[in-house]
Amino acid sequence: MCFPSCDVIGQEEGVPDGAVRARRPAVGSWPAARPADWSAPGGVGGARKPDPEPPQRRRSAAAPQAPGGMGRWARLGLGLSLTLVLCLAALWAGTLAAADEEGNQDESLESKTLSAEDQVKDHSTGTRVVAGQIFLESGKSDSQSEGEENFHSQEEEKENSLEELNSLEMSNLLNKDLEEAEIQSPVLTAIGGTADGEPCHFPFLFMEKEYAECTADGREDGRLWCATTYDYKKDQKWGFCETEEQSNKRRQMQEAEDVYQTGMKILNESSKKAQKKEAYQYLLKAADMNHTKAMEKVSYALLFGDYLKQNIQSSKELFEKLTEEGSPKGQVALGFLYASGLGVNSSQAKALVYYTFGALGGNLIAHMILGYRYWAGIGVLQNCESALTHYRLVANHVASDISLTGGTVVQRIRLADEVENPGMASGMLEEDLIQYYQFLAEKGDVQAQVGLGQLHLHGGRGVEQNHQRAFEYFNQAANAGNSHAMAFLGKMYSEGSDVVPQSNETALQYFKKAADMGNPVGQSGLGMAYLYGKGVPVNYELALKYFQKAAEQGWVDGQLQLGSMYYNGIGVKRDYKQALKYFNLASQGGHILAFYNLAQMHATGTGVMRSCHTAVELFKNVCERGRWSERLMTAYNSYKDGDSNSAVVQYLLLAEQGYEVAQSNAAFILDQKEASIVGENETYPRALLQWNRAAAQGYTVARIKLGDYHFYGFGTDIDYETAFIHYRLASEQQHSAQAMFNLGYMHEKGLGIKQDIHLAKRFYDMAAEASPDAQVPVFLALCKLGVIYSLQYVREINIREVFSHIDMDQLLGPEWDLYLMTIIALLLGTIIAYRQRQHQAIPRPAGLRPAVPQQEPPPEHQPPQ
Repeated sequence: MCFPSCDVIGQEEGVPDGAVRARRPAVGSWPAARPADWSAPGGVGGARKPDPEPPQRRRSAAAPQAPGGMGRWARLGLGLSLTLVLCLAALWAGTLAAADEEGNQDESLESKTLSAEDQVKDHSTGTRVVAGQIFLESGKSDSQSEGEENFHSQEEEKENSLEELNSLEMSNLLNKDLEEAEIQSPVLTAIGGTADGEPCHFPFLFMEKEYAECTADGREDGRLWCATTYDYKKDQKWGFCETEEQSNKRRQMQEAEDVYQTGMKILNESSKKAQKKEAYQYLLKAADMNHTKAMEKVSYALLFGDYLKQNIQSSKELFEKLTEEGSPKGQVALGFLYASGLGVNSSQAKALVYYTFGALGGNLIAHMILGYRYWAGIGVLQNCESALTHYRLVANHVASDISLTGGTVVQRIRLADEVENPGMASGMLEEDLIQYYQFLAEKGDVQAQVGLGQLHLHGGRGVEQNHQRAFEYFNQAANAGNSHAMAFLGKMYSEGSDVVPQSNETALQYFKKAADMGNPVGQSGLGMAYLYGKGVPVNYELALKYFQKAAEQGWVDGQLQLGSMYYNGIGVKRDYKQALKYFNLASQGGHILAFYNLAQMHATGTGVMRSCHTAVELFKNVCERGRWSERLMTAYNSYKDGDSNSAVVQYLLLAEQGYEVAQSNAAFILDQKEASIVGENETYPRALLQWNRAAAQGYTVARIKLGDYHFYGFGTDIDYETAFIHYRLASEQQHSAQAMFNLGYMHEKGLGIKQDIHLAKRFYDMAAEASPDAQVPVFLALCKLGVIYSLQYVREINIREVFSHIDMDQLLGPEWDLYLMTIIALLLGTIIAYRQRQHQAIPRPAGLRPAVPQQEPPPEHQPPQ
């Protein structure tokens, strides 16, 4: 079984060779970004006064590492020669590549430079699957037309002959340069000492040991020196290999490296906040000594407020310094500042330049940002193929980091949903609940032990990844006979870690026990063992059998590996439809490699019709599962701790990478005006931008917010028509009850649309049907609408015109007037009689009068006696 190497995990720049990758970009398409500072070779400088003390009388110091067998000037000359040859080869290859791209004048520069990763139409003979990952080895670009293919076939002989001739010329030139470098290599000259100006002799003998390079042995100050004759003890001829200034600089950098390593050791080995703050003090000291990696750590800590006080201006200065030195991390961060307008005036053009150079330097975050920008058309023309190139490169790296356990869990929490629905579960486990499960596990509850083991194995839901505790919980449950725990122990032994040593035999034992009990995880693990020969001979039939059993029970690993076998034709006939079926099933279970394999199939048109858009969305999903997604939880914790400034900056960086949940969370914090680092006049425009990007990715609340912003004029001018469009999109695409209610209100009032009470009632009814929570406000709105409708009806009726059309003779007969007068007389008599009875006095009996009246009536109203 081909597992990804452990040394890849934790790197952020570059793509390891073990990752699943498509064809590489053409040589010479873009020049590689190089750091700005090149170290000068040692031994350069003017002559100095001889040191009064010979080296053998001084205490020995640690010798630095340096290549042996050749002087420093010789190595420099050889390096320059090789660089010249490689540049010539790159220019020649770039000329050939440019001939194929003359017709793409309007394509962006980025898409031209990375066009070598174009899609492949069919890989029936050029693909393979290792550990569930599809490898692309050969194929032809699907974007080439038939005319281009014919042209290339006609010119094939000419190109091959040119390649052979050119490769022969380069080989001869390289050999010639190597010979000249060996013959004409400059000799390192001693500075000061007892042989000032004489050439160093390599090797030389000192203290019965031969040295093929300059050494600091025998000196307390650590300066490098060499002998000018073979036997130093005999001739006492020596001199320095570097000036005092160079020596001081080298020692300073070594001291900075020691301080940096001390800080990183504390940072990696501790989990307490106080210790991490102490570690950053070491990193600050190393950064002050111009240590590049320390400056990168400190600058990001100042930007986010991680264990250091947030200071965007100071971080900006460090980023500028790192950018001048050619640091890809510094370039990406400076691009982020220009994109978000933090500490600088916003400039999308500058941001694009810095992102591009960061990507050329191998920074994966820069590639991810560029992929999202080309996909969404932010600052550049929308280009699906360029987005596919960038996202595929990052996805290759992420897929190579995915192990059998599936990697860490990405927790996506929306701040807006938490506020509007406080009772809704956010996915985070409360500390009290975790302690309750721990109590149950200690009491022997097997289910609690397995659940806690999985939580600590993968991390997430507020629980940090801890393989030691996971192993302990699984061990307890396995001893109690739980098959799930046995299978996960097999996984841990199969992969190996700092806690559990890798052992195929032990893993196989646990897998067999779990599989015999019908556990799908154990069956899948056993299938992996037979597929790759881990502890047992390779047996594709048994592997297929166990994968099928696991897949029938819905286990995603079994579905993934079964799809891989069908895709690659291992143990079964190659069948892309079956492979697609099982990859789809595994993707429904959330397996990252299933998304990755589906993306490869859609990108190359293997087994399905080629779809760049689908491939980009799938690759984007894979990229967002990378280790940088852990910052989502860091930003959430910062917000919960009350540090909105730190949270919004972290969310903004993740938003640049295309995380929709980060875009909506950043917009929410800005909407609530909780971030003081953003001016009050800038909060709504910035929030509007993030709501717009989140809405473009299908977030319903963001779409409704866009409507609200245009309706009320937040961050933009009041525009009822645009608000109506956003509400209608949310209503039609996401069936939002809130959007339907707003549409009803706008139809009722005639805002942005012609007033129509009937359509208003229709949208109100639709809102009540879409959500039970909308029924009460819809009822009130309909009551109001009924009153308005009645008044409008009465206002529109002309009473005089109505009576003019009534024929009373025909309706009531010819004597209708007599009937009417009689009715009026009767009514009048009834009223007069009723009034008289009211004014008539009624005498009361003496015994029924109250003894003490509460209030005497006025004299004029008293009855006569």
